[in-house]
Amino acid sequence: MKIGPWARLLPAAALLLAGCGNFWQAPSSSSSGGGTSSLSSGNFYVLNQETKQIAAYSVVSGALTPVSGSPYTLSAAPYSIAIAPNGSFLYVGTATGIFLYDIASGGGLTLANSDNVISQDIATTMQVDSTGSWLVEAGPNLAELLAIPINTSTGVPTTTIEKSTLLPAATVQQLVISPDNAHVFVALGSSGTEDVTFAAGNATPFGTLANKAVVNASGAAVAVAVDPDNRLLYIGETAATSGNNSGGLRAFNYTTTTLTEVSGSPFATGGLAPYTITPTRYGSNAGDFVYVANRTVSGSSDGNIAGFAVTTTGTTTTLTALSTTASAGVTPLGMTQDALGNYLLVVDSGGGPDLDAYTFDATTAGKLDSAFTGSTGTDPVEASSIAAAP
Repeated sequence: MKIGPWARLLPAAALLLAGCGNFWQAPSSSSSGGGTSSLSSGNFYVLNQETKQIAAYSVVSGALTPVSGSPYTLSAAPYSIAIAPNGSFLYVGTATGIFLYDIASGGGLTLANSDNVISQDIATTMQVDSTGSWLVEAGPNLAELLAIPINTSTGVPTTTIEKSTLLPAATVQQLVISPDNAHVFVALGSSGTEDVTFAAGNATPFGTLANKAVVNASGAAVAVAVDPDNRLLYIGETAATSGNNSGGLRAFNYTTTTLTEVSGSPFATGGLAPYTITPTRYGSNAGDFVYVANRTVSGSSDGNIAGFAVTTTGTTTTLTALSTTASAGVTPLGMTQDALGNYLLVVDSGGGPDLDAYTFDATTAGKLDSAFTGSTGTDPVEASSIAAAP
């Protein structure tokens, strides 16, 4: 999950969401770079912020294929997306609150909770914990981390009372819950990254707070992720390394009581703004690589994707930069791996294209091959977030 450009939030009246396909045009797709692929994928969902849509897809034998009923039209801009770990519920944060959808076996969406918001919070970043019991979220201009208790069978809140803890700054960029469900990490821009202890089994899940300051006073923490095997915490920061493209990936040893930065960190990402981080979670390369999409790159109008190999020897985990980067469209803001492990999927808010799909090279470990590109609606759509069903 990744936030959209939420500086454009506007007040709105009550919101009603419904599926609508009257003006939908089939998504275009074309191969580029690394050629075509005959692989298929699980279902995934894209937020089109400008056109106020949820676009649902799968890849069938290398072709981008809309899920039946897609796109689903919203009457206010969406900003964040999250899927429950059981794959049955999808949450969308909008300018007027958070909505819940039931996910059918084929990936289609049905608006739940009697078409009403489950919360009026403006969530620009959110995630469901691994037990499916809490929707943890945060938004702009509010120095607070919130948790909504949810019913694991229905996806709806069990109470209207949310749990919260104060954050040291209101500049929330992104949050992530660790796979072991013990921490929530929140990127807070120039205020660094906040480490909030978390216990899903407690009625009040938030515990103590600790801060990891930015490595450079002029930089900002803009992205966070945790290794699927609970080995490393990743932070994407601007101005973290030297050179024209000074964005950096910081890596901390998650297995130690006090997070310690690994040797060589921060690692140069080949861009200025590492806005989204995706460790591989599925397929034969699960846990072996982590990818960083740079929103901006010095000297280019396009973004790019840098990759790192992740290796553990004994108790020591190290990162090694891959020798090549992959080209992306304009302003990549969201990235995920599909549940079959075949594709790395990236959405570009500035288009050119809206969607990039990459496969993993069969010869060079970790190298990304461009499989196809596509539009996610009638451009400009401003595709800003993406989530894959587990």
